[in-house]
Amino acid sequence: MPTSQGLLYARHIEDRSAVLERLIGELGYDTLLIHSGRPEMRLFDDQAPPFRAHAAFVTWVPLPFAEDCLFEIRAGRKPRLWFCQPRDYWHLAPEPPASWWADALDVEVVPDATAWHSCFADKGALAVLGRERDLGQLVDGADLNPAALVARMDEMRTTKTAWERECIAQANDIAAGAHMAAASAFEAGASELEIHLAYLSAAGQDQDHLPYNSIVALNEHGAVLHYQHRAAERPEQLMSFLIDAGADRYGYAADITRTWTEPEYRDFDDLIEAMERAQLGLCDQALAGTSFVDLHQQAHLAVAAVLEQAELVRMSPDEMVSSGVSSYFFPHGLGHFIGAQVHDVAGKVDLAGKALPPPEAHPFLRLTRTLEPGNVVTIEPGLYFIPMLLEKLKASAYANRVDWAQVDAMLPFGGIRIEDNVLVTEGDPVNFTRQAFARRER
Repeated sequence: MPTSQGLLYARHIEDRSAVLERLIGELGYDTLLIHSGRPEMRLFDDQAPPFRAHAAFVTWVPLPFAEDCLFEIRAGRKPRLWFCQPRDYWHLAPEPPASWWADALDVEVVPDATAWHSCFADKGALAVLGRERDLGQLVDGADLNPAALVARMDEMRTTKTAWERECIAQANDIAAGAHMAAASAFEAGASELEIHLAYLSAAGQDQDHLPYNSIVALNEHGAVLHYQHRAAERPEQLMSFLIDAGADRYGYAADITRTWTEPEYRDFDDLIEAMERAQLGLCDQALAGTSFVDLHQQAHLAVAAVLEQAELVRMSPDEMVSSGVSSYFFPHGLGHFIGAQVHDVAGKVDLAGKALPPPEAHPFLRLTRTLEPGNVVTIEPGLYFIPMLLEKLKASAYANRVDWAQVDAMLPFGGIRIEDNVLVTEGDPVNFTRQAFARRER
């Protein structure tokens, strides 16, 4: 009997195949081939970075680490997967496809890529998604990554099926447990590296299998938005902890951030609590028909209100936002689409594919669309004490509106970011992240 996840996946394939078959027909193609990709060696080296399959492949096949596989769509035929299972004693061969999902496809297990080369011949008008350097002369006579098709497929991915929503929810469950383990490690006085290892152990996933490089930042490192290191040494004094880390479920991502501090640092703890309230309010506003640009503006007003209430800046929230002062403390976008890619596709185009550039004042905003049911987005406002930005603020006309003694006292704490993954529905938003934490805390 099919499992519930098998049924969800089968419906996902059925629904998406029907849409894609119509789409490739409208664009004049008979067949679409999607390559999973292959590892690429570093320059002058025989080692490759960790491999992850192309997201366009993963949205169809729940194998995010499957190398040199090919997915084939032809109108009126069951989608076919050419699954590459090399005979190789240097590396562990991949497990064969599990029946709970493979039954929805026509699966052909092959020992190497040459077994599917014939797919590129005698298929009529052919569209191919993949890298030219991986496929070489196979794509001669085919349309490689045709822009119109890619754009329409990206748009299709903005609305998540029940299968995709379930994968993202399960990824949040995994990540929530790992975040709690990381918080416990911080409370025990662990280093960044030790916290990271505790996170991986609790998630049951290796760093190479997580959807992105985890940010594990103690103290002032929390002011580096994409802090990329994990120090092995324990700081002399633990003051704050910011972790931005996710998890993978069948190729779909969770992307969660939490910020912690030691109880004795009351002022910074008050800021965290204020940002938590602001973030939850923004999550509640992730409603169908809402412009994400407008929601980003609301986030700036919310962060500005925290700055005003803490008496860090002596300006009204409206004045802080209109003058740009809030951007010195909150310099990134509110969030983005999430799915088979952490920063998922089509965030800055409208339904017709027309570009929707971010506002000039907020160039780093990754999502500029009006929200629709089925979208899954991150909501991640931040408040940071970043020296290079504060130096610019100190040199601005608004320097005398800042309590620099208080700001300087906050510098060792780095910053605050709180991030949830939220499903937009016909009604109230569904916060996958808060639901996951609630289940863990029962």
